[in-house]
Amino acid sequence: MLRLLRWLLLLLLLPPPGSPEPPGLAPPSPGAPPQAPDLLYADGLRAYAAGAWAPAVALLREALRSRAALGRARRDCGAYCAAEPGVSLPAAPGPDSGPGAWEPLLLRAALRRAECLTQCGARRLGPGGAARLRVGSAIRDAFRRREPYNYLQRAYYQLKKLDLAAAAAHTFFVANPAHLQMREDMAKYRRMSGVRPQSFRDLETPAYWAAFDTGLEHLGRQEAGLALPWLEDALQESLAQVESCRAGCEGPEEQEREAEEEEGTGSQGGLYEAIAGHWTRVLQCRQRCVGDVATRPGRSLPVPDFLPTQLRRLHEAHAQVGNLSQAVENVLSFLLFYPEDEAAKTALDRYQAQLGEPRPGLGPREDIQRFVLRSLGEKRQLYYAVEHLGASFKDPDPWTPAAFIPEAFREKLREDQEKRPWDDEPPQPKPLTHWKDVLLMEGVTLTQDARQLNGSERAVLDGLLTPPECGVLLQLAKDAAEAGARSGYRGRRSPHTPHERFEGLTVLKAAQLARAGAVGNQGAQLLLEVSERVRSLTQAYFSPDRPLHLSFTHLVCRSAIEGEQAQRMDLSHPVHADNCVLDPDTGECWREPPAYTYRDYSGLLYLNDDFQGGDLFFTEPNALTVTAQVRPRCGRLVAFSSGVENPHGVWAVTRGRRCALALWHTWAPEHREQEWTEAKELLRGPEKDEEDVASRDPGPEPPSRRLPRLQDEAGKQPRLREEL
Repeated sequence: MLRLLRWLLLLLLLPPPGSPEPPGLAPPSPGAPPQAPDLLYADGLRAYAAGAWAPAVALLREALRSRAALGRARRDCGAYCAAEPGVSLPAAPGPDSGPGAWEPLLLRAALRRAECLTQCGARRLGPGGAARLRVGSAIRDAFRRREPYNYLQRAYYQLKKLDLAAAAAHTFFVANPAHLQMREDMAKYRRMSGVRPQSFRDLETPAYWAAFDTGLEHLGRQEAGLALPWLEDALQESLAQVESCRAGCEGPEEQEREAEEEEGTGSQGGLYEAIAGHWTRVLQCRQRCVGDVATRPGRSLPVPDFLPTQLRRLHEAHAQVGNLSQAVENVLSFLLFYPEDEAAKTALDRYQAQLGEPRPGLGPREDIQRFVLRSLGEKRQLYYAVEHLGASFKDPDPWTPAAFIPEAFREKLREDQEKRPWDDEPPQPKPLTHWKDVLLMEGVTLTQDARQLNGSERAVLDGLLTPPECGVLLQLAKDAAEAGARSGYRGRRSPHTPHERFEGLTVLKAAQLARAGAVGNQGAQLLLEVSERVRSLTQAYFSPDRPLHLSFTHLVCRSAIEGEQAQRMDLSHPVHADNCVLDPDTGECWREPPAYTYRDYSGLLYLNDDFQGGDLFFTEPNALTVTAQVRPRCGRLVAFSSGVENPHGVWAVTRGRRCALALWHTWAPEHREQEWTEAKELLRGPEKDEEDVASRDPGPEPPSRRLPRLQDEAGKQPRLREEL
C-alpha cells in the first residue's frame, strides 16, 4: 500500500500529456526532504518491469533528484559546520599545559562537530539525516554508470516523449560509449522524425567541461577575449566540484567500511588506531577527488594536470588581451604546482618587464594557494601514515615536491608516474606441461606457440569444434543475416572496406532470434557453449592464476563482393591492436578511448576455409613488417594478448564467405559481458523457468546491476529489456 501511494504521489510530478518539459531534470519541491534514492530506484525498476512507464519515469527521476539533493546537503552541512565558530577545532595547548591536555580539547571539538553535522543533516534531509539515506555500493555504482537513464530512455520512448528519450539515451551513452545495445538505439533515434539534433544533450556532465571546451575552442580561433570568461568559469567550477567530492569523503560509516575493504587500510587496535585508520581513508579519498573531477564521462583516465593546465591557458589568454596583472597572478599560481617550470618562469619575467615597476600585493590566486597548501598538508600526513603505519597511498599528482615523499618511496613513485598504462607486461603463460594438466578438453592440440609465431603471448590451437558444430554455427550466421540481425552496421557493406559485405551477430541477438523462431535454438545454444569453451581454454593457457571474463562475443562473416575484386589493394581489416590506439609512425599504442582499454586477451575461432584470402596476420608495431600468418580452418583458435605486442590484420577476402567467432576477454569483472548472462537466461526452457520461479522466495529482491535480477510481488521474472 505504501509503495502504491508513493507511485500515485510521484505521478503528480509528471506534466500532463503533450505539455513541454524543460531540458534536464527539474529540481525537487522546495523544502521537501529527499527520499531514499535506493528505494526510489528499486521501485522505479519494478514499475519498469511491470510496463508501468509513467510511474517508472516519476520514480527514476525522483531517485536522481534525491541523490543529487543528498550530495548537496552533505557538502553544505560540511561547509557550514567547518565555519561555525562554536565547533571549530581548538588551538594547540601551550607548552605549560600538562600531559594529555590536548586530548579533551580535540575530542570535545569532534563531538561538537558531529552534533552540528547531525543537526544540519536532520534539517536538510529530514528525521534520521544522512543515516536514513545511506546508499550501498551497488546502487552508487549504478548511478555512477548512469544506469537510471538507460531505463528512462525506454520508458520515455513508450510514452512517446522522443525528445526526452533521446536525451536520456545520449546521457547514458556518453558514460558508456562501448555499450552495444545503446549504440544501436542511438542510431535508431537519429532516424526518427520526431528527434532533433539538439535532443541529444547530456543531462549529467558537469558544466565545467562545457566551459573548458568552449574556452579552448575560442583560443583555437585566436579569440582570447572571448575565451577568458569561459576558462575562468571552468576553473571556478572545477574547484567547486573538488570541494563537493571532498565533502563526500566524510560519508556514512557504511561507505567507510567499504572503502576500508578496497584500500586495505583497516584499523586494528584501540581508539587512536581506529581514528588514524579512518582519517587516512578520508585523506586518500580527498586526494583522489582531483583525478575524479579531471576525468571526462566515459573515459577511464583523467586529463593530466587538469588544474595547472587551466592556469596555463588563463595566463596565456590574459597576456594576449593585455591583462598583465591577471596574467602574472595566474602564472604565479601555476608556479605553485611547478616552481621550476622554465616556460612559466620565462613568461613571468616577460609579464613583469612589461608591467614596469613592481606591483605590491600582486601574487598567486588565493583559491589556488588554499588548494595547494591544503593538498600538501594532506600529502604530508598520508606519507607519514605510509612510512610509519603501513598505510597505502598512490599519489595522483605528478607535482608533489620530492621533499614530501619519504626517501624509500621516491624511486618507486617516480617509476609509477612515468609508467604508461600499456607498459605493464601481461603475465607469461605457464609451461606447456602445466597447461596440459589443466586442459580438460579432448581433441584440442597446440599447433603453434608464441615462438613459432615469432612473437609473444600468441598461440594457435586446433580441434575446438567438430565439422558438424561448425556447420551449425555457419547456419546460425546465415539464418540471422536473412532475419536482418546485423549488429549496428548500416547497410551491407563492411565498415572496413567497400569490397566486402559484413554481417555480425551477438549472443543476445542470437538468443532473441531463437526465442522468436527466426533461427534454430541449437545454434544459439552452441554459440554460448563455444564462447565459454574458448574463455576457459584461453584462461588455462595464458592466465591460469587470474580469472578471465568474456567481455564481448561476436559472430562475424565477411563476404567478397563479386565484380569488385580486380586489382584490389586494401585489407579486409586494417592492422590494429585490440586495447589501444596504434600509432604505426612511432610504434606506440595509446591505451585510452576510443580503444577498449579493458580488453586483455583476444580470440578468433574460425568456422570454415572455403574462401580465398582472409588469412590473419601479425605485424610489428609499425603495421608493415609481417611476423606471422595463420590460415583459417574449422575449429582453429588463434588466441593472443590484446596489446601493442600483437598488432594484427586480415588480408582481403577475394572470393567466398569467411566466418569466425571473435571473442575478447578481460581481467576486470566489472567489464564482463552482461549480454552473455542475459542470453543464457533467455535460452532456458520454460519448464526450467517454472521450476526456478516456484523455488524462489516470492518477495521482491533489492535492485542489482541488471534489471533481470529483480522480481515483482508475484515472484515473476520481469521481461528483458526490449529493442526499440
